[in-house]
Order: sequence, then structure tokens, then C-alpha cells
Amino acid sequence: MSLLVVGLSHRSAPVSVLERAALSADAQAELVQDTVAAEPASEAAVLATCNRIELYADVDKFHAGVAELSTLLARHSGVALEELTPHLYVHYEDRAVHHLFSVACGLDSMVVGEGQVLAQIKGALAAAQELHTAGRLLNDLFQQALRVGKRAHTETGIDRAGQSLVTFGLEQFAEGRTVDAWARDKRVLVIGAGSMSSLAAATLARAGVAEVVVANRTFDRAERLVTLLTDQYGRRSPEQDGTAVASRAVPIDAVADELTRADVVVSCTGATGLVLTAEVVATAMEGRTARPSVIGDTAPRATDAGPARTAAPAAPAELPPTSVGTEDNCPLDLSAVQGTAGFSVLGEAAVAGIAAAELEQHAAWVDKGAAAAGPATGSDEQAPDPAAEDAAITALAAAAATLGRVPERRRPEPVAEVPRPTPVLSLLDLAMPRDVDAAVHRLPGVRLVDIESLAEASADAPMAADVDQVKRIVSDEVAAFGAAQRAAHITPTVVALRTMAADVVAGEIARLDGRLPGLDDKQRSEITQTVRRVVDKLLHAPTVRVKQLAAEPGGAGYADALRTLFDLDQETVAAVSRADDRDADGGRADSGRTGNGRVAAGTTFDSNNFESAENRGRA
Repeated sequence: MSLLVVGLSHRSAPVSVLERAALSADAQAELVQDTVAAEPASEAAVLATCNRIELYADVDKFHAGVAELSTLLARHSGVALEELTPHLYVHYEDRAVHHLFSVACGLDSMVVGEGQVLAQIKGALAAAQELHTAGRLLNDLFQQALRVGKRAHTETGIDRAGQSLVTFGLEQFAEGRTVDAWARDKRVLVIGAGSMSSLAAATLARAGVAEVVVANRTFDRAERLVTLLTDQYGRRSPEQDGTAVASRAVPIDAVADELTRADVVVSCTGATGLVLTAEVVATAMEGRTARPSVIGDTAPRATDAGPARTAAPAAPAELPPTSVGTEDNCPLDLSAVQGTAGFSVLGEAAVAGIAAAELEQHAAWVDKGAAAAGPATGSDEQAPDPAAEDAAITALAAAAATLGRVPERRRPEPVAEVPRPTPVLSLLDLAMPRDVDAAVHRLPGVRLVDIESLAEASADAPMAADVDQVKRIVSDEVAAFGAAQRAAHITPTVVALRTMAADVVAGEIARLDGRLPGLDDKQRSEITQTVRRVVDKLLHAPTVRVKQLAAEPGGAGYADALRTLFDLDQETVAAVSRADDRDADGGRADSGRTGNGRVAAGTTFDSNNFESAENRGRA
């Protein structure tokens, strides 16, 4: 049997595909159960996070396993196989081990070095154990992945290379400031009470927000999270500046009301549809930011919910004047363009497309107006060079004579940008599929950061030097895991060999009893011990050496050689393997051996014992 992983992540698929392929907890359970029910797989586990969906399985056929696992992923995710296939990746045997260890260390995360994935790996293993779909291979693999991840965070500075997805998302709002400075005294609404939402609530409480409100469909879970927050942050010590964080739980249907008071919203639920639509957010934002009555009027105004705490920078009420002098006798239809951002009768936009015959009249009007009005107020421009003007007029006249019209402008004039109000509501959506309608980013005063925008931001995040050290740790651990698995592969064969030897000894002692019935108990015991010691010493060196050889790359063939040389029964070896699997799964293997080496009831095997019980002094 061999390890196979088929999956997709933020590295292989766009967020839109990941969002559609996201699996609920029930769907994950059905997927692993259907996987072990399929012919190629005997074990299965699903690792599903906000930016990856991976199916791990122990299979006996590579190509059949890839086809079956891909089909099952498509079926349970609801995404058509032909659409999902281009985004899938496949890792096999050592490459699959290397991939999971890299994920556990945070090397494959959207934010390099984040440690939240360790909790998700632990949850994936617990779910597979509860469903009895994780056998010896996946139990060993996932437990070792957790140890490797902890080692990477303990022995290196990988934590400095990145942080949790929550912290990285909050840093997008802080825009250069620390999260603590940005979050100070803000009111927070957390939607959801799972691991990611709990991490967000704790992070913001630690940063010194004024209040954390937790909304969840299961109200009891929201209350439990609030209790934890109150115990840890409700009473701050003087070293923590003495500021206490208020916490309270609300039902999920109170979210709309809480939105009118919140400064920051973090949402991470398991909902399959939107939790916050653009309409709900727009309704909550009514009155919190001013609706511009004229261009540039963006200052927030006080409402019943309280005064706006963040003021937008002042902007001029009107655009610069669009003409010089007076509008009398202007050859242009100013009423059609008056107020257009960036329009000026002195620019190319004013003359683009007018007939050549009108050009001279327009130029004379501008000159007259400019002479009458003088330099434009606030203008830093110097008087134009007459020679340059003559050259420009000559070129324009030549073009007009050729085309019959003044050419359209080829270079757009700068347009005055209408400043948006400073965000008064920051939305962090960490769910997959998304909880918050992407259209809310168009609402004045709202800033949305979601998985897609985090993926774009993290692409430019700096890599720490510690990443190389973590990669070396992963490589070493993959080699060690592979050696341990290859050694474990030969263990049932060695156990079967020693059992067969013990059966031979038992048969010969019984034969000696028949031929020398006059032996007393002491004599019989000494003879028995001597024969067993001889057999154990003869087998000790070969079995230890074969374990060492089997641990090396390509050592799998030593088990076959051992079975062939000693004519071991394949069913006997398989029975030991099954007993080991039951032991690994928490069960008890009630099987033993008969005189011919076959399995009989009444004995429990310990495949970790390469030497007989008698040789270890327990007989």
C-alpha cells in the first residue's frame, strides 16, 4: 500500500474555484467514507482549510487511486470533474509525505509560517479516527506531521517569516501601523465561534479593542467563547495598561443590528451561502457616512448611532473654474460640459473634434479671456514660450488642414479624483466559501479584505531566512519517516519468521519428551532454554540487519527475499499485518499460531519485538 494525496489549494486554483469546491463537515465525512469504500483505498482523511482541500489515502494502485480520488472530490464538492481536473495536484509516496510536512510547517500556507494549520491537521486526524478511516499509515503520517510542524516553530524563527491569516488580514487594514495601534478602542463583531473566529477574537482583544461581540448560529458556543475572552481579557493588569475588554454573545439574527455599531467585523463560518449581503451592509451603513451632495463632499456626519469617529480629509466644494474670462461669445457649448471633471477650455479636450474653421475663433476668444482675466488663480505655471506656441499652432494647423478637423486628443487630461471617505467599517472575511458579498467593497466607508485579496497581498510578502532551515528539517523528517515505514513494512515478515522458529523449537521439545520421558522438570527446562537461545542467536543478526537494510531506499524487496528463503506462509505474514492495524486503531488482535505456522486464536502479537520473549528474560 502507498500514500496518495489529491487536492487543490490557493497555489493551484483561483479563489472562485476553491470557494465552489469547499466541503462542509458532513460532506467531508461522506467523502472519506466513500473513499475507503472504493476499491483502491484502505485508509482516508480530508484536510480542508480556508485555502486548501486535500484528500489523503492509502492505495494499492496509483492510476486507479488518482482516478477514484479525483472523481470522489468532484462528486462531493459539486464541481464538474472536467472543470476541477486542471486545478488538481497529485503527490505520491515520499512526495506526499513531503507535501504534508511542508503544510504543517507553514511553508505552503498563504502566509508563510502561520501556525493555525497545525490545529487543522489535528482536527483532520481526529475526524478520520472518529470515522475509523485512519489506519496505521495515516495515523503515523498525521501524528508525525504535527511533531514536524511543532519542531519547525520551536527550532527556527519561521514565526517571524509570517503570522496567522488573521493577523495578516488585520495588517491590511492597519496600512503600515501596528495592529495594536490600529485596533485600539474599536468595537468588534465576530461572526462564528470556530477556531479561526476564536483566534480573531483573541487577537483583537489582546490588541486592546473596546468591545468584542460574538454572533453564532449555536448560541451556546458563542457564550463559551465570550466566557474565555472575559476570563483572559476582561480584567487587564497594570502591565497591560489596565484596559478591560468588554465581551458579549448575541444570536446570529442580531448581526444586522450589531453592524450599525461595529468598527471591525471578522466572519468565518461554515455557511454555504452569504452571511452578509451587500444590501444588509448598505442598510447598516445608512447615515454613518455622508452621501455626497456635490462632488468632493465626503465628510462623515453624526447619526443616531453616535458621531462618526473617523473624519474624511477636507476636499474643495467645487472644481477649479473651467474657463478664463467670461463666457460671453465663447464658441463652445459650455453648458454641455460645465462641471465635467478635468474639463478646461485651455486643454486639448476643449478643441478636440471641432472644425478647423472654428479653431481661429476659439483661439482668439481664449487669448482675449486670458488677457482680461490674467494668470489663473493659484497657478504655478510659467508663461508659455512664444516660440513653442508658434510651433504647436503650426503643427495643429497642418493637421487640421489635412483632416478638415482638429485631431482627437491622444493623451487624456488628468481627471480630478473624488476622494472616498475613510473607512468606518472594516470587514475581514476568512471563510471559504465567502461569508461576505464581494460587492460591499463598492460601498462608501467600507473596506473589505477577503481570501482573494489576501492571496494577492501575500504574493509580495518577504520570505525569512529561516525558511531554508525549515526546508532542511522537512527533508530530514521525510527521510526518517520513509525509513521507519520501510522498516515497519518488513516487521510482519520478521515476526512470522520468529514465530515459525518458536514453533519448530516447541515441536522438537515435544518430540524429545516422547523419546526421553524420564527427564525431570529442571532438566527439561534447561534443554528448552538452551535450544531457544541457540535459535534466537542464530536469528538475531539476520533480523536486525534485514531491518536496517529495509529502511534504506529500495529496501522493500528484503521482505520478499526473507519470505522466499525461509518459505514463510504469505497468509501468516498478512495476519500479523492485520493484527498490527487493529492494534494501531485501538483494537486487540486475538490471534495466535499453530504448529505449522498458521494463525490460531488466543495470542496477541507485538510486531515491535524482533527478539523472542524468552531471549528477553520474560519466559
